[in-house]
Amino acid sequence: MYIGTQGRFDDDEQLKVLAQLGVNNVDHTPSEPWTEWSTEMIVKLRERFDQYGIDLEMMHIPLRGRPAVNEDPSREGQPNSAGVIFMGESEERERQLDQACEVIRMAGEAGLRGLNYNITILGHLRTPSETGRGGATLSTFNFEKLNQDVEDFPGAAGEEEMWERIEYWLKRVIPVAEEYKVQMACHPSDPGIGNGKTYRGVARPLGMPDGFKKFIEVVDSPYNGLNFCQGCMSEALENPAEEIFDVIRYFGERKKIFNVHFRNIKGGLNNFVEVMPDEGDIDMIKALAVYKEVGYEYMIMPDHVPKMAGPAAREVGFAYTYGYIHAAMQAVQA
Repeated sequence: MYIGTQGRFDDDEQLKVLAQLGVNNVDHTPSEPWTEWSTEMIVKLRERFDQYGIDLEMMHIPLRGRPAVNEDPSREGQPNSAGVIFMGESEERERQLDQACEVIRMAGEAGLRGLNYNITILGHLRTPSETGRGGATLSTFNFEKLNQDVEDFPGAAGEEEMWERIEYWLKRVIPVAEEYKVQMACHPSDPGIGNGKTYRGVARPLGMPDGFKKFIEVVDSPYNGLNFCQGCMSEALENPAEEIFDVIRYFGERKKIFNVHFRNIKGGLNNFVEVMPDEGDIDMIKALAVYKEVGYEYMIMPDHVPKMAGPAAREVGFAYTYGYIHAAMQAVQA
């Protein structure tokens, strides 16, 4: 295993900084709409990253945990979004599924290891933030504070129908992924709200570890696995400080972890805050040792750092976390 990161790296200065921080493997989200992607474009991206000694090994396809329907007219729309794939039967779903298969082909031809995506139609769910260490702003979720009076979300589906949509996707794309040897890494719905529960009429089975146990069995393939967000998996547990290690073992022993989002929390199912890796409930050094134990061999990446003060808040938070991961990996490898 080795340190990596994710993001949109359109500026070469970003790549210089990553190289200087010893982060030489990335998952990149292109700014171009996916309908404009090509094998040649991905090859050129890889060559650009190579100039800085960085391996572009993964990319995000536009199933990114954001609302598939833009409900806020003041917010810029999402022309890159392919969320309609999980909104039920439609001609547009079939067009976007065809496009997804084309992108998998391009990724394989360009030599990418894999593609990351998210099966969700509600996107991320959060409630008003809290204040953490030194006044940092913490992303927070408390199910009881969600507005429970809003109508069902467009495309709402209970658990059975969501599984039908998930299975339809997997049976369409995984054979293509096998042909082109592209790992398809699914990120959890953030957060899970509990087995059998819905919000706005939408079930979130892929927010829960049990849901992913079923997911990897629906289409059992070495190319069907997880963009394993340790933060999301912890958020879905009643006692994450004790339970998360067996969750890592379950998927790691089956070689279903294709990436790790290395994130810590305080709290648990339906009531948590996101914090820096050194201050949460999870023993992150122990977690890293479990990844080593199960033979995990890919990226360990920062994710969702608290919002800090200053003009480069995100960059500073991520730099702090890169340093933490470097040190933790040295400790575990030793």
